[in-house]
Amino acid sequence: MSCRVESTARLHFGFGNLSLAHDRLYGSLGVTLDEPRVVVEADPADDHAGVDCEHEDAREYAERAVDLLDVDGARVRVREELPRHVGLGSGTQLALTTFTAVAGAHGLDPDVRAYAPRLGRGGRSGIGVAGFESGGFVVDAGHPTERFTTERPPTGEWSVPPVAAHHDVPEAWRFLVVVPDAEPGRHDADEEASMRSVVESADSSVADRIAGTVFRRVLPAVATGDHTAFGAGVEEVGRLNGRWYADAQGGVYRPPAGELVEHLSTRPAVAGAGQSSWGPAVYGVTDADHADEAREAAHEALAAAGVDGDVFVAGPRNHGATVDHE
Repeated sequence: MSCRVESTARLHFGFGNLSLAHDRLYGSLGVTLDEPRVVVEADPADDHAGVDCEHEDAREYAERAVDLLDVDGARVRVREELPRHVGLGSGTQLALTTFTAVAGAHGLDPDVRAYAPRLGRGGRSGIGVAGFESGGFVVDAGHPTERFTTERPPTGEWSVPPVAAHHDVPEAWRFLVVVPDAEPGRHDADEEASMRSVVESADSSVADRIAGTVFRRVLPAVATGDHTAFGAGVEEVGRLNGRWYADAQGGVYRPPAGELVEHLSTRPAVAGAGQSSWGPAVYGVTDADHADEAREAAHEALAAAGVDGDVFVAGPRNHGATVDHE
């Protein structure tokens, strides 16, 4: 049986809490985009031949899938992939898409949420897993602080944070994405060290302000379809997160994201702007009627910052990954 799985990028607007003074740690919010995509195809391996995959990262995830599911090998092909380590969730989507394709090739439909920790995913943010499951706008509940403290448990010994709030995003909303030519965002050991440092010194009062912004501005805005209020709310969440990260990344936003955000925030077509995850990707909230103006503003922002980069406008994706069998 051949299995083809498709999932898409997500924007990470920030965490709800990074202070050890509160009961739950992390708790992120984000939205699933309708592009760019990751597409993985898998077939059972010929003659139990292990994993045949030319993509190094996908091969690793496929080997884990074969072991976890106790199946014979697979031939795996990555047909499309997300830009790596720019703030669009490439690692989680590749891991879950590859896992699901290998499972489907063997006629299985496992609980991806249950297996994600053993793939090394969902150790802080839960929005990548939730987006893979159902798309849309997600707020996750975070992890119990006593379980995580300054370091997350060993791989596989956590649960993916439960979904605290989920909404379909109005189809007319658009998300401007700017990926400047810059160093990749923090990941792997570098990300772990940075997060540990941030959590050890995080100001708990910032989390209180974020909670107010999420519950009084962001959630009502997505529930009522007000993209302008939503943009202003997630921009505020991002700026508050940046206070935690300022020492680790060289400012409220990492260079050159800060200059891009400041430029976009002044443009009428952009309701709110910020940095997705560790960047360097920058987002702006807009709608279908103003998408072209927002795209133009992004090119102007890149020129003003003196950097090259990619610009695209994506719509929301209000459903999870698609799985097709042949």
